[in-house]
Amino acid sequence: MSGRAQLMWDEAVTGYDFGPGHPMDPVRLALTMRLVEALGLDRAVRVAAARPAGDSTLRLVHREDYIAAVRAASADPGSADGSYGLGTSDVPAFPAVHDASALIAGQSVGAAESVWRGEALHAVNFAGGLHHAMPGAASGFCVYNDAALAVARLLELGAERVAYVDVDVHHGDGVQAAFWEDPRVLTVSLHEHPSTLFPQTGWPQETGGPGAEGSAVNVALPAGTGDAGWLRAFHAVVPELLAAFRPQVLVTQHGADTHFEDPLAHLAVSLDAQRMVAEACHALAHEHAEGRWVALGGGGYAVVDVVPRSWAHLVGIAAGAPVAPESAVPEEWRAEVFRRTRQLGPYRMTDGCRPEWKDFTDSGYDPGDRLDQSILATRRAVFPAHGLLP
Repeated sequence: MSGRAQLMWDEAVTGYDFGPGHPMDPVRLALTMRLVEALGLDRAVRVAAARPAGDSTLRLVHREDYIAAVRAASADPGSADGSYGLGTSDVPAFPAVHDASALIAGQSVGAAESVWRGEALHAVNFAGGLHHAMPGAASGFCVYNDAALAVARLLELGAERVAYVDVDVHHGDGVQAAFWEDPRVLTVSLHEHPSTLFPQTGWPQETGGPGAEGSAVNVALPAGTGDAGWLRAFHAVVPELLAAFRPQVLVTQHGADTHFEDPLAHLAVSLDAQRMVAEACHALAHEHAEGRWVALGGGGYAVVDVVPRSWAHLVGIAAGAPVAPESAVPEEWRAEVFRRTRQLGPYRMTDGCRPEWKDFTDSGYDPGDRLDQSILATRRAVFPAHGLLP
């Protein structure tokens, strides 16, 4: 198996553009790639572009009538009336919405194919992670669910156990829905509590459908959770489940919207903790999946200060060339930020935090702590299905 990491990139993914004023500004993708290049990380990976996902691939997750509706909205955006979730304020229709969405999906599917076939040990598509799209509807800025399509393609290629771990601030509802009754797929989502954030799903009691009990795992974090709590919750749930499930491939989604500067959510996580979770996912892929790791982007709406740095760290970790947090941000990248956005970019690859957390098993459960209540609710709901003590 090649040890080389692969970065999926086609400049045309920036055509996934809902228009001025929409939070999902494609400049975040362009700025991430420019930062990857300025840091020299593009020389530590194989940069590749895959073809757009064709209809037969899209049908692995999406209904045929929905794909037809996306094509129709591409041809005539004004015809999208909100049915199928298209033409709403969250998911406005735009010319070529099908092409741009299928291209992003193609990169995630291509990443999965490369990892499964041994052409790369790790593959990253930070343009992907559009985890809200449902089989028959767009939702939450997401048209085609590239994350679910990557998992479905792995199953089609012969994978028998795939683990999907989602650390976006929003519940990975579309991926959970796609594999709700499939025991071959373990979906784990750590997200802000559904009582305070879209899509209002992802309760710990959501554990999988008939024949797949325990295959859906949801950790609902109280609003305001910071580094220590976020890392405590991740390590209290994810490693034990992956050890029990024994995935052949690990697919992870790294939405950067858990950050304390993100304008659309209410967690208080630093860039430094996000980097630590990416490192943990990398280590878990080697520990439980022979290193096979597909890493995706996701949400993130602090498009200058947070997203590019967070995902550049992800690329560096996958490439085996991690960026030291104290590294200065290259001046040429800061000039590019100002040219594109008239904003001043950050100076360092860190928020200056040194996150520490207490292990849930070692430190014990605090019945008065809302975070610990959330962790225990998840462990009680799903751990017994995997032969684990809650």
